[in-house]
Parts: sequence; C-alpha cells; structure tokens
Amino acid sequence: MASIPPDPLAARLDAVASTVAPDVVAWRRHLHANPELSYEEHETARFIRERLGAIGGLEVTRPTPTSVMAVLRGGRPGPTLAIRSDHDALPIEEQTGLPFASRTPGVMHACGHDGHTAIALGAATVLASVSDELPGEIRFLFEHGEEALPGGASQLVAAGTMDGVDRVIGLHLWAWTPVGTIAIRPGRCMAACDVFRIVVHGRGGHISAPQEAVDPVAIGAQIVANLQHVVAREVDPQEVAIVGVTGFRAGGSVGVIPHTAELEGGTNVFSPAVQDLLERRIGEIAHGICAAHGAMCTYEYTRGYGAVVNDEATTAIVARTARMLLGDEAVAAGDVVLAGEDFSALQARAPGTFLFLGARNEARGIVHDHHHPRFDVDEDAFPIGVRLFAHAAVALLRDGAA
Repeated sequence: MASIPPDPLAARLDAVASTVAPDVVAWRRHLHANPELSYEEHETARFIRERLGAIGGLEVTRPTPTSVMAVLRGGRPGPTLAIRSDHDALPIEEQTGLPFASRTPGVMHACGHDGHTAIALGAATVLASVSDELPGEIRFLFEHGEEALPGGASQLVAAGTMDGVDRVIGLHLWAWTPVGTIAIRPGRCMAACDVFRIVVHGRGGHISAPQEAVDPVAIGAQIVANLQHVVAREVDPQEVAIVGVTGFRAGGSVGVIPHTAELEGGTNVFSPAVQDLLERRIGEIAHGICAAHGAMCTYEYTRGYGAVVNDEATTAIVARTARMLLGDEAVAAGDVVLAGEDFSALQARAPGTFLFLGARNEARGIVHDHHHPRFDVDEDAFPIGVRLFAHAAVALLRDGAA
C-alpha cells in the first residue's frame, strides 16, 4: 500500500481506522445475518443508532422511520459534507453457506449494503476522533430503501438532510472490481432508470376457437418484439439507451385464451431527451399494436432514479486521495454503469461523487454478481473504504475551507 504525505492528522486517522477494523467486520456480519427489506429496516436503524451513540460526539436523529443521520461538527467553521451509505436488503433466499448467513428466510444482503453501512460506521468512528481539528460539518446519511422506488434518498432530501450541504460522497462495494482497487470517474457514472407496465386487454375464449377471441398473448408478443426497434432505429447510436421487457404474465390454463396479458420492464438512459422519447414511444407502440388487432391497453411509465453524474472537482479530490492511499495502479476510471442508483437524488442538491470499491476475489470464490443468492464481498475491502472516506472527508473539508 502506498504511503501518504507526512501529515500528523493523516497518521491519526490511519491509527483509529486500524483499531476499528475488527469492529467494522463484526458490524457487517451482524447486519448480514439480520437483513431487512426496503422501508422495513427498523431493527437495522436501531442498531445503527446504537453504534453511533457509542461513538460519542455525534448528533444522531431519525429523518424517516428507518433511516439515521449523524452530524459531526468540526472545531472551526467550514463547509458541510455528506457521506452516504444504504442499508436495505433484497427479497432473495441466501445460498452462500456463510456462518453469518441470513437468519431471515427469503431476505438477503445481496448487494453489499451491509458492508456500506459498516464502512460508514467505521468512518464516523475515525472522523469523530479528530473532530476538533476538522473545519465545518460532516453528515453521515444512513439511507433506507435504496432498492425500491421511490428510493430512500429522495425521502432524505424531503426531510431536509441535504439542506446546506456543499458536497456529497458515496461508494458501492463492487463485484466486478478486484479487491484493493477503486473505480472512480468524473461525469457520467450510472444511468437513469425507469419502469413501465403494459396491460393488454383482449377477449378471452377457448383455445379451439381463436377466431372468437382477441388473443392478448399474441399481441403482447408483438409488443415485445417491436419495442426492440426503438433503441435500434430511433435513438442516436452515440447515446446510451436500453429498453427491456423483463416480465410477461398471462393465463393460467392451457386450454384458455386469457382476457389480459401483462408486460413489465424498464429503461436505462443518460439523456433526458432520450428518456422522454422512450416514454412516449413505448406507449405509442403498445397502443398502436393493440388497436391494429382489436384490443386495448393500459400503459404506465414511472420515472425512477436520475442519472448519477459525478462532479469533476469533487471527483478529482477523492481520486487524488485514493491514489495517495493505494497507489496510482490501484485507481482507474472504470466503465460507465448502466444500472441505476438513487444517489442521484443527493447529487441534485449538491455536487458529489460516487465510486466503486473493489470487492471481488476470485481466489476466495467471491465472484458472484450483485443480487445473486451466492453474492458475497471480500471483507479486506472494508478498511480501504473506511480510510478512503476518512481521508477524502478531510481533503474535501480543507478544500472547501481554503
């Protein structure tokens, strides 16, 4: 690991980070064993609040029923920085076989949010130990409900947690990036993601008399096929766009043509103009195909999370900090990610950056994708995340106070 420039405060940060490292692992394992779904994280929030209370020097509140905010005030005036983590789990039956595997049937931390929370608790511990030497204020935002619309971040914003914030940072443990490395890029980082639902209303009947029915299954299949042309033939090839139908439900008996068929899916984009185009054209195609075959449809399009677009100045400071901690070879821009993240709601209120902390380790068999029942993260990533949050926070506060 690369050394950082001589700095008495930096040395103190690292010393506390080293001391708290075993606790960070223990906190993550407790959270992993006791997962809770989005907007149901009552025990998780209680645990977070208890841990923050034990740190001392923090003003701890509950902006929403299952979120937590801790405010750390520095010893002199300066900017306000928000550090965000998330703590909801997913409706997945865990198959890792870990000794601290989920004790809740059908619920699992399959995206690393347990690790995000533990890292943020570790960073709060480290930064609270040097609060008198910090300018400004740090708000630790422990977000609920990231995995489900409308997203906890927008609710935290509505609760006022971002009022007066000058910058915001966050990270995601990343299954595609090797442990010991970091991916961070300015500009486009993660795509906006929306969802849609189409219900085709036909006329049911017996499979032996299709001429007496209006078959919503056949019509729905044409809608699925024709939606593929939107991106292929109506979106500028230089733009990023995805239209995916991920659900198709109809019927319940082999001999019956059903009355309805339901399609659902999502879109991923960066450009607001392309987002508008997709919303309009999906509906037009669905209604047009239904009308051509004597059917009708209902169409719902729900705007989800906005695109995560990283502020260049903030990203430069955090990336420079990462290189000082890990070395130039361990820090790269990485790829643009087309999945969505509601960190964008926080960036809508303050410039910020979101990075990917490597958590993959093929030698240990930690190779499964996010949302997989065997998903896991390499816990060696945790002290890196704690140190990065702590050192980046100091760098950002000093920059804002300069």
